[in-house]
Amino acid sequence: MDDDILEQYRLEAAAAMEVEAKRRIAETADVEMDENLRNMSLDDVEEMVPALLARLGQVRAALDGHGGGISVTSSVKEDDGYHFVLDLTGACLSCGAAPGTLQGVKNDLESDDEITKVSFCSSLLDTFDELGREFILAHGEVDFV
Repeated sequence: MDDDILEQYRLEAAAAMEVEAKRRIAETADVEMDENLRNMSLDDVEEMVPALLARLGQVRAALDGHGGGISVTSSVKEDDGYHFVLDLTGACLSCGAAPGTLQGVKNDLESDDEITKVSFCSSLLDTFDELGREFILAHGEVDFV
């Protein structure tokens, strides 16, 4: 019974977080342009960063709301899809939540049919303190190149 209650609370909290994230994204983003970018093939977009941001879920609310963003360090299209190496920009570089942000960006983008692999620039590791670096390497479930 306790597990059922915990699961119910988890689902309610997740739904509330999704609603709040969508509200925050709508405040800072052009929702119509994002929809158009999501519906376009990455092969057809002029600028990759806005197209990638449009494909992010809740993690975009954190990026937008905390003065951060992403940049594309490298992009390769292979037979199985795009392989990206990304970097964080702005306030995200010094944020203690960056490990979770990286994982959220990776998960959201790799759920897109055109994106096969997302890695991050190894220079990001230099922006973390020793504890943060150890944590992300051990538990972050992201790759650095």
